[in-house]
Amino acid sequence: MIPAQSPTPAPAPADAGVRLVTVSASYGAGGSVVAPALAERLGLPFLHRVTTSEGHPAAPGPCDEQLTEEELKATPVHRLLVAFTEAMPVGPTQSAPSAHHQDRHLRGHGEAGIHRLLAVGGGVILGRAAAVVLGKDRGFHVRLDGPAERRVAQGAVVEGISEEEALVRLRAADKARTAYVRRLYRCDPADASLYHLVIDSTAMPLEAVIELILAAARAHGPVSEGAVSEGAASQGATARP
Repeated sequence: MIPAQSPTPAPAPADAGVRLVTVSASYGAGGSVVAPALAERLGLPFLHRVTTSEGHPAAPGPCDEQLTEEELKATPVHRLLVAFTEAMPVGPTQSAPSAHHQDRHLRGHGEAGIHRLLAVGGGVILGRAAAVVLGKDRGFHVRLDGPAERRVAQGAVVEGISEEEALVRLRAADKARTAYVRRLYRCDPADASLYHLVIDSTAMPLEAVIELILAAARAHGPVSEGAVSEGAASQGATARP
């Protein structure tokens, strides 16, 4: 039905102008399949969601729909527990770091990988609130989403788990990733105005989603370094099934 691995044909010459693509995806929307496939098709480095690798650009590789260990550490509940632990009196000069300091550290950690990717000439970024960090003038930004029940079914197939387990992962991932963007950037990752293209990726095969993004990115033109066409920075195209 929905393959866990996408086909990997050789990059086409028309892809040469596409240098920077970001993918924001809710759980089960297929971001873990689509983003690495885009990187491979375009011949670009791939940057995973926030991970313990410190976000170094790499060749496209498999990743998961569910939360990474580092994403779990970045959720408000976990950080509250860390702050409480650090606030325990262990000496006369010890004090808990402020929420502002913690947020600045998290933003720096997530954005460092994005800046490293820009330094090597571009790539494909999954998550990290990259569309917010970069803005409409740099890169081509995509949001993948869909009805929760269809995302559960797709997530179960992509990850090879039961739908019951996929539902648990969906609730945790959607809550944590939304909280991450809202807390650090004061915006909603589901806000369509952040993206050039919004797709219900549960309404078509993921191979079709990949082709749609490639076609739209080529049509949008190179945006990794310069200005966009008049009006493109203020409005995004939304694809609806």
